[in-house]
Amino acid sequence: MNDPSRPTEPPATSELDQLPDRDREETAEWRASLDAVVRTAGPERAAYLMRRVHEFAEASGAPLPPLLSTDYINTVPAASEPAFDGDLEMESRITALNRWNAAAMVTRASRLGLGGHISTYASAAWLYEIGFQHFFRGKDGDRSGDQLFLQGHASPGIYARVFLEGRLSEGQLEGFRREAGGHGLPSYPHPRRLPWLWEFPTVSMGLGPLSAVYQARFNRYLHARGIKDTSGSRVWAFLGDGETDEPESLAALTLASREGLDNLTFVVNCNLQRLDGPVRSNSKIVQELEARFRGAGWNVVKTLWGQAWDPLLARDTTGELVRRLGQVPDAQLQTLAARDAAYIRGNFFTGPGLSALSASLSDAQVVELFENSRGGHEPLKVYAAYRAAVEHRGAPTVVLAQTVKGHTLGPAFESRNANHQMKKLTMAQFRVLRDTLDLPIPDSALAGEQVPFWHPGTDSPEVRYLRERRAALGGPLPLRRVTAKPLPQPSATPFEALEKGSGHQEIATTMALVRLVKDLMRDEHSGARWVPIVPDEARTFGMESLFPTAGIYSPQGQNYDPVDADQLLRYRESTTGQLLIEGITEAGSVAEFTAAATSYATHGEPMIPFYIFYAMFGFQRTGDQFWALGDQMGRGFVVGGTAGRTTMTGEGLQHGDGHSHLLAATNPAAVSYDPAFAYEIAVIVRDGLRRMYGERPEDVFYYLTVYNEPKHQPAMPAVAGIEEGIVRGIYRFRPADPAGSGPRLQLLSSGTAVHWALRAQEILAADWGVHADVWSVTSWTELRRDAMRADDALARGEERTPFVTRALAGAPGPVLAVSDWMRQVPDQISQWIEQDYYSLGTDGFGLSDTREDVRRYFRVDAESIVVTALDRLARTGRIAPATVGQARARYGLGS
Repeated sequence: MNDPSRPTEPPATSELDQLPDRDREETAEWRASLDAVVRTAGPERAAYLMRRVHEFAEASGAPLPPLLSTDYINTVPAASEPAFDGDLEMESRITALNRWNAAAMVTRASRLGLGGHISTYASAAWLYEIGFQHFFRGKDGDRSGDQLFLQGHASPGIYARVFLEGRLSEGQLEGFRREAGGHGLPSYPHPRRLPWLWEFPTVSMGLGPLSAVYQARFNRYLHARGIKDTSGSRVWAFLGDGETDEPESLAALTLASREGLDNLTFVVNCNLQRLDGPVRSNSKIVQELEARFRGAGWNVVKTLWGQAWDPLLARDTTGELVRRLGQVPDAQLQTLAARDAAYIRGNFFTGPGLSALSASLSDAQVVELFENSRGGHEPLKVYAAYRAAVEHRGAPTVVLAQTVKGHTLGPAFESRNANHQMKKLTMAQFRVLRDTLDLPIPDSALAGEQVPFWHPGTDSPEVRYLRERRAALGGPLPLRRVTAKPLPQPSATPFEALEKGSGHQEIATTMALVRLVKDLMRDEHSGARWVPIVPDEARTFGMESLFPTAGIYSPQGQNYDPVDADQLLRYRESTTGQLLIEGITEAGSVAEFTAAATSYATHGEPMIPFYIFYAMFGFQRTGDQFWALGDQMGRGFVVGGTAGRTTMTGEGLQHGDGHSHLLAATNPAAVSYDPAFAYEIAVIVRDGLRRMYGERPEDVFYYLTVYNEPKHQPAMPAVAGIEEGIVRGIYRFRPADPAGSGPRLQLLSSGTAVHWALRAQEILAADWGVHADVWSVTSWTELRRDAMRADDALARGEERTPFVTRALAGAPGPVLAVSDWMRQVPDQISQWIEQDYYSLGTDGFGLSDTREDVRRYFRVDAESIVVTALDRLARTGRIAPATVGQARARYGLGS
């Protein structure tokens, strides 16, 4: 019979460790010791000892997997908090002023019906202020400083601080959310709207954290390649706990830890509330996030409880208080922050041990514990957490700071489910806020209907202190600074190679563009500035030739023998590699592209990112990021490979892109082109380099679609004005036979559809005596934008004719437009065409088949173009209607 007092004999091997036990007696002694603790001190004591032993083993370098969750208390204990190196009283006054002015700003705007957000900054004020006073490094000198990805809803507090510095006027605060006059402040961090202040647009939730990870990585990339010393730069990303539900927020955590990005700190404001209610009503978001970040390899620092909790935790010798804190769900913590002492005693300090622990506390002290004493509201606790973050090496850090949403705004706001939608305080509530913040604002200033902004004066102790702290840290932040640094234009040789055509060889426009970029990367002046970015399919786009020459960036280098080491196009990773292979992540690729595309402002170093992807998976999947890229004024080349609905039909519905140009057209910063020939690509890329990196750089990015269908690439025709036509969007590629007689029409086509139009031109002439001019439309969107600018000029009383109208002026016959895109793409220009206008396109879902059969399915092949052209001529009385039926029968295009 087994003796229950004796430990069970361990098996020869553990279920979790397949190594044989080389000392079973020693293992049995450890198990017996643990059994003894459980019997004599209880399972809680045993768990405590195991945690401490595990922590000690980790610190000693033992190869143990990390604990995914720790106790629901501060990571930095009170006894280990570092000395504070500032004037706490002065910083408290500054923070109080910022709180007041932020609330006043939003209230004023809300009374005009403009809205705004008060509660987010109220909860996070100290999280920002400690950073600005002690940690965030500025850009003075040639430094890049720190990059701050700030919560969009906290922008009023940042404006308030900048106002205190003297960089914003009271009139500008009055213009919060009133931008139409050109002097107001945007609602959120929008670099395009306030380009001297904001660097990163972050209010599209989830994108800020993702962008921050890739910004930190790109900082390392610049440093490794010798472009810029970024060793002194840290990326700080502020986000809310509810925001972490967005998949993009935590999408790149493993990248950050895998590459050891200890130049990156996330600060999660855990006020336990989403926009409409608790984040994790029945569980604990802090513990969930800790497990996710620890599991991903991050250093986690929790700052949950304020100083009022320290003596209680010190007396918690049984661990009962710590266990209770870990048991209470988020929604209950929110309730405890809004209730009286009796409720708290009856619903939290339950049981003899906790009752005894709280017996010495007054009712006011009990309420203080949950209402105010949160780690994120106490500067010393936040300082300790940030110090632990910046001193950690080898991994990124996340600070999980617990706060109360609406803190200091009074009981009508604090912890209320609706506080995100509450936009203004009454004058009575402002009086309470003034008293809570201990501000020297007289009653007379609050006697009117309009709450005043409050500034202590430019020479006040508060403002002097603030400026001195920022000067010591390298200047004011946030700050966006652009140093003019045009790149020298590359040699004409790579462009001329494409302009000569491909001779007898057939090549796809994808390959033509890749060859051009490869040659441009060899340019002695600007070649090192190119940043090729590919989401895992470089070989699909013919870019494997860059592997051995440019190398693939990896901070670890290459610690293995590649399987293709003996091949010419071998896979080569390098700490100084130029190519960024992002894995299967379009979102990560766009985030990396954005960091490179805005390096001219962030680091004063213009880079030329070249991001190529499956066209279907670009704007459709990451359109929100492209919008943020435009807001951030990024520059570079975005390339949709294997473009069009019919050119890669073997892949089927989900790979056929017939709409990315329509999506790109909605982005005002995207300059979109659909080139048909290699020489068009050469002209477009050269013009893009001039526009984005020349003496007067523009804040745009280029989107080119290229095709995987091999075609003969002609030399650039020697036609006057052809380069202007290519850049502006249209030129006549092949006119009809001038000697031909009979009906005439105009065929407009783009991209690969030009080849169908050219074949249709031949059939029309040979079979039906119809003569068509074939035009290459390199950009439907740019033609439309030019026409809209002409309309705007006309509205101002200026006479201006759209370029497309002038190009087609007097051209005989109807106009038929065809592309490998939805008809809405060519239809963008229809209202500016004087002739009868009709379009063909690839509307609907794609499908798998041969190119020829799919083009016949969509009625865009050469024969379908011919029939439609004849139909348009018949409708305008230029040919007999019966001709159309004859053509349908000849080409098998009956119903």
